[in-house]
Amino acid sequence: MESPVLRIENFCAGFDSNQVLKDINLSILRNKITAVMGPSGCGKTTLIRCINRMHELIPNANVSGKILLDEQNIFDLDPIIVRRKIGMVFQRPNPFPTMSIYDNVIAGYNLNGIRISKGDKDRIVEESLKKAALWDEVKDALHRKGTFLSGGQQQRLCIARALAMDPEILLLDEPTSALDPKSTAHIEELVVHLKDAVTIIQVTHNIPQAARISDFTAFIYLGELVEFGPTEKLFTVPKDKRTEEYLTGKFG
Repeated sequence: MESPVLRIENFCAGFDSNQVLKDINLSILRNKITAVMGPSGCGKTTLIRCINRMHELIPNANVSGKILLDEQNIFDLDPIIVRRKIGMVFQRPNPFPTMSIYDNVIAGYNLNGIRISKGDKDRIVEESLKKAALWDEVKDALHRKGTFLSGGQQQRLCIARALAMDPEILLLDEPTSALDPKSTAHIEELVVHLKDAVTIIQVTHNIPQAARISDFTAFIYLGELVEFGPTEKLFTVPKDKRTEEYLTGKFG
């Protein structure tokens, strides 16, 4: 069995006395897509915000347990280093509105004060936009603002921005929930294509989407990891009654 790129051990997180995540244990395999499913408010987004050290930016937030990236506890590392290795794309496309498409892609370098040559910037912008399947659509408009793009294109620009830092893991928080069906299909196709280059953890409410694109699925309910396993197995023969009830739409 290959060693996981990310291991979550006895992990809890919350705010003050409110425990949002309770004793999560989960191993994420490299170059696979892991879907994190569950009803609203069950802790899915909190989990991925913990994985790239964003949860702790909220006042009164707390965590306990370990999250190991390549066997290193991320809580022993500088959060900026963690966020370089673990990129994140949010629910609503959020290109920086005052920046051009080019500057959006390279923003991580500029914001972190990482100096690279103009030639490297040009190469990274082109490679990242190609990986995000956006290059052909924007290559003649790189110095226009990213806000003129459609919603689906803006989301792919945000994916390109995350990929520009060459992360090991890409976190996607419901990346298609604000998009129309055609743009959603585009992003799903892109995500499947990207797993050769990067490990993907995707939070989704969309049960058919998880079935279509993920290799593994974690089902979280009321802050607990109810079940985790290969997607096909979890969807066809779930071990836990709560998983079965969620998948058949009895709650959610």
